Amino acid sequence: MLRITEIKLPLDHPEDALKLAILKKLQIKPEELTNYSIFKRSYDARKKTDIYLVYIVDVETSVEKQLLAKFQADPHVSITPDMSYHHVAKAPSNLKTRPIVIGLGPAGMFAGLMLAQMGFRPIILERGKAVRDRTADTFNFWKKRAAFNPESNAQFGEGGAGTFSDGKLYSQVKDPQHYGRKVLTEFVNAGASPEILYINKPHIGTFKLVGIVQNFRARIEELGGEIHFQSRVEDIDIQNGKAKGVTLASGEYIASNHIVLAVGHSARDTFQMLYDHGVYIEAKPFSIGFRIEHPQTLIDRARFGDYAGHKTLGAADYKLVHHCKNGRSVYSFCMCPGGLVVAATSEVGRVVTNGMSQYSRNERNANSGIVVGITPEDYPEHPLAGIDFQRRLESRAFELGGGTYAAPAQLVGDFLANRPSQALGTVHPSYSPDVLLGDLSESLPDYAIAAIREAIPEFNKKIKGFAMDDAMLTGVETRTSSPIRIKRNENYQSLNTEGLFPAGEGAGYAGGILSAGIDGIKVAEAVALSLLEASP
Repeated sequence: MLRITEIKLPLDHPEDALKLAILKKLQIKPEELTNYSIFKRSYDARKKTDIYLVYIVDVETSVEKQLLAKFQADPHVSITPDMSYHHVAKAPSNLKTRPIVIGLGPAGMFAGLMLAQMGFRPIILERGKAVRDRTADTFNFWKKRAAFNPESNAQFGEGGAGTFSDGKLYSQVKDPQHYGRKVLTEFVNAGASPEILYINKPHIGTFKLVGIVQNFRARIEELGGEIHFQSRVEDIDIQNGKAKGVTLASGEYIASNHIVLAVGHSARDTFQMLYDHGVYIEAKPFSIGFRIEHPQTLIDRARFGDYAGHKTLGAADYKLVHHCKNGRSVYSFCMCPGGLVVAATSEVGRVVTNGMSQYSRNERNANSGIVVGITPEDYPEHPLAGIDFQRRLESRAFELGGGTYAAPAQLVGDFLANRPSQALGTVHPSYSPDVLLGDLSESLPDYAIAAIREAIPEFNKKIKGFAMDDAMLTGVETRTSSPIRIKRNENYQSLNTEGLFPAGEGAGYAGGILSAGIDGIKVAEAVALSLLEASP
């Protein structure tokens, strides 16, 4: 099979245009083209007056050898790489130890699925509830002002934090072994649209993710895995530098010398427990800032011009970065077209924001994090000092929001002019339970406020209207990534705790659903190989 890249076609091209473009590129007869499929479809919107689609296609032809010789110097024609996934191991029938996976977010879900597919019958422990019960708790907190549940919310529960996001399935991680293809394929097997295999920047959306996550669970259980909800790991049994098992909050002890730690970036109590046990942890950079909201129509016009609203393009997104005079970098994070700003705290008395979209992306506002990079030099006290730093900001946001889980908010024009906001403009904030207008300069360190104030007018040069007076800022965004890294060796085990396999975003090795899923696969492979080595 041949792969052809950089096939460019008009946005509204006829159905047979792609086939004709393949024939023209390869200079072959129609009968010599036996089949073709789209590997990737993206668009080029650098010129708003001339937006076009860009395809990568895989082609089957009866004259492949001749074409390879003919196009050997052409970088846009090559052999299609083998992207099929092959399991590294198969569990022996006499396996005595079952691996434990802590956490059922994307990393834990894929670690558990891969181990189950290889026959290792993992035991998966999730501190939160099953996804539908968790969704009810979360939406009741957002919309009905129900009591906040610190064990069932936007961070904790089946599906992890990614369930209440845009369901983005793209990443910038290097993936030479095509693990990302395995992740996408398993999502399709679980009910996602096959379009995620080929469209640029695929997403699923929260409502669809709920059913898909349930299907992942059913598949793991069909293959012999066990999933236990509301089973918070209180302690990990570590003896002489080796993991031996876990103790749940209920008091139950489960023995295993292969423990995957896939707890997500908000499992602060777990991080403290590991630190107290002497597991090697180091502080890592993350980012802090606000959510910004604009009318989606404004972003569409700025990005697509007269093509705004085109069904193939959908709701427009953006990616922005600015390097500030004070040495800080400000960038857009987790941009959610046609989405909502949501309450994403996992602790009582704290306010955290995040962004979420449904598959349709048809809400009236676009939102994105506008965040400032910070490093351990900003919180140098100890490896967990970044968590303390986050908590101070989140507690202050709770106070500025009136102590009711409302979020502090400010109009962009007022923020730039350094005056408190007193009334809403044309952009209505989507955050619920509620927002309280005021002065966001009190919610972040001075260097972060100065950097964001410098960056927004610069972003306006790239996205016309970005600095509109009525655009909304809602605080605070602090959970951009894990503030710690649980370092591991070449065998994916903790540097100083044998049998403990840190995985995913919480361990500092991923950022988003796709990269967390990829890391879960890698860790599952390492666990499987280690279990085979330990088997008689």
